[in-house]
Amino acid sequence: MAFTHAYVLVNVEIGAESRIINDLKKIPDILEAWVVYGVYDIVVKVKADSPEKLKETVSERIRKIDGVRNTLTLIPIEGFP
Repeated sequence: MAFTHAYVLVNVEIGAESRIINDLKKIPDILEAWVVYGVYDIVVKVKADSPEKLKETVSERIRKIDGVRNTLTLIPIEGFP
């Protein structure tokens, strides 16, 4: 399976959004990161050349940031407009 990006929805501790956004933007594989309203606090766009690279970025980089509570990863399906 080859893909070029994924979206990671992130829940964080209250008040930690700005610090975590700054930490996320330092990770080379992160293309964009936004604070959002709703069930999740932050949406991150990650480039991923392989499932292994995506797993490494999410598990070893994003989830280990102090204040990150949990994540949900979404991989777009090719072939849809």
